[in-house]
Amino acid sequence: MESMGKKKPRPRRSFTSEFKAEIVELCQRGDRSVGQIAKDFDLTETAVRDWVKQAEVDAGERDGLTSSEREELAALRRENRRLREDVDILKRATAFFAKETR
Repeated sequence: MESMGKKKPRPRRSFTSEFKAEIVELCQRGDRSVGQIAKDFDLTETAVRDWVKQAEVDAGERDGLTSSEREELAALRRENRRLREDVDILKRATAFFAKETR
């Protein structure tokens, strides 16, 4: 009885940018609703709406970070995290060697 009503989580899927562009184009044509397109292609409506929104940002029709800006931001955050770790290691090494020389 406990498992009634609980759905198994869907495995995470990845889609090519070409596939996303085709789905966005279908949505922008207006022949079918976003919900219907999502159902037809076995996608979540939220994902399709996010793809449409990102396409509008990339086209300059909506405010926000473009896809290339998002990629750059992610890369900068990774680099920043790595550099902070490097600084932390150097601080620990400095403290260790300062203690050894006393």
